[in-house]
Amino acid sequence: MKQISFSRLWAGRLAWAPAFALVSTTRLAAADALPPNPDDLVPLHLKLPAADPVSTPKNAPAGTTIEPTPKPQPPLLIPKDAGNVAPGKKITCSDKNVTASDLAKLTDGDKEADGSSIVLLHRGLQWVQFDLGLPREIFAVVIWHAHDSPKVYRSVIVQAADDQDFTENVRTLFSNDRDNSAGLGVGADRQYFESYRGRIIDAKGARARYLRLYSNGSTESPLNEYTEVEIYARPSK
Repeated sequence: MKQISFSRLWAGRLAWAPAFALVSTTRLAAADALPPNPDDLVPLHLKLPAADPVSTPKNAPAGTTIEPTPKPQPPLLIPKDAGNVAPGKKITCSDKNVTASDLAKLTDGDKEADGSSIVLLHRGLQWVQFDLGLPREIFAVVIWHAHDSPKVYRSVIVQAADDQDFTENVRTLFSNDRDNSAGLGVGADRQYFESYRGRIIDAKGARARYLRLYSNGSTESPLNEYTEVEIYARPSK
């Protein structure tokens, strides 16, 4: 079974969240990697789980910065030699009650919305971290939080770094933490309703060995819920 048992409680945040803010970060620069040759790009096509049983609400929950209903966008283009490198990589997290075998389920290909597909981390600001084994050019990070209901996750932040302690060359690839409650800098991105489609983050070829994914509960629960993570990358050139 994939679920780690915690009771669902009222959504909230912990006052110690800024303890993660140990280093300053920069937004990903365009010069982080040279643009790929357009002739070498192909659309990113994802294998999606079953569609969500509950449709996305039309009204945003109070206190959120939900983006307007997105219009259909063309698929993200990535180099044809980039693939999902997440399976088999070392995964760690800030919640010490979660085991390595639990975290390995984040890359097992099971993206369905049922409870057995969800890995739970404790309440408050938490992160999961991927060691890609060597520096890679990262073109897309795709995150499926729990999408069993249309909820909004708080302080969704994705960062890349050259070291496992996130003190060297830390870059922010995505952040919707607009009030800087995580202490990692004011985010420029909007919050969004979770869905079976996941969230595709354009990493723009960032060169890094380590990735961290942060969250701080949702509009439904203070717990942090993950279903699957895919990282599309290739060895750094």
